[in-house]
Amino acid sequence: MSVNHYENFPVASLLLPARLRPAVKVIYAFARSADDIADEGDASPEQRLAQLAEYERELDNIEKNSSSESQLFKALAKVIREYKLPLQSFRDLLSAFKQDVVTTRYTDFTGLLDYCARSANPVGTLMLHLYEQASTENLRDSDAICSALQLINFWQDVAIDWQKQRIYIPLDDLSRFGIGEQQIASGMQNEDWRNMMRFQVARTRNMMESGSGLAKRLPGRLGWELRLVVQGGLRILEKIEAANYNVFQHRPTLTKTDWIRLAWRATHM
Repeated sequence: MSVNHYENFPVASLLLPARLRPAVKVIYAFARSADDIADEGDASPEQRLAQLAEYERELDNIEKNSSSESQLFKALAKVIREYKLPLQSFRDLLSAFKQDVVTTRYTDFTGLLDYCARSANPVGTLMLHLYEQASTENLRDSDAICSALQLINFWQDVAIDWQKQRIYIPLDDLSRFGIGEQQIASGMQNEDWRNMMRFQVARTRNMMESGSGLAKRLPGRLGWELRLVVQGGLRILEKIEAANYNVFQHRPTLTKTDWIRLAWRATHM
């Protein structure tokens, strides 16, 4: 899942084995700080891209076994070497963050999935490598889950993203359902909007369910963590449906009551 998803799945971090928590903390610090460079504050696009380019140079230094003055990248280099993590996953994350700086619209679903493959899927890939479970089948299902989580985040945050002048709903889907950007700006609810959101929710649910077998294959805590993550994502989709797809006035989030429901569902997957 992308770094933005942790607000919805706080229980997952509690299930991490103690031995892996320091490594995960370092990976999260890298991703969170890079994401903030791309998305927070008042820096210009040129300044943001320059700072992200510096992160890329630090990754190059890790690959060359060169030393760094940064405490973050010293710690990251240690984690990458200790767990033999793929550097490409970190580069993919930076690529997605750079794209956030310059891209505010997506023409079609293929382009959006390409973004998800770099903004979300690397996190799942890194976790599988940490747990030494990075088989071809596991990576495939992890990609489906992580991309679905990223899409769920987009659907619940339509209004928030609009305030940042971003639209993640593919433009060809908006056109096909007769929806213009002004409708998003005004938060107008009508049958066209509900039909479009119903389509996105169904497509995303299918994607999540297609990868859910991974949660049952993975052993121990990782399997239980992923069960909760999958069920949490599916629950957000249910809440979007329950709000009749009005994500402008009812942004769905998970409550304590939801977590009781998710725990029960996780044991019955």
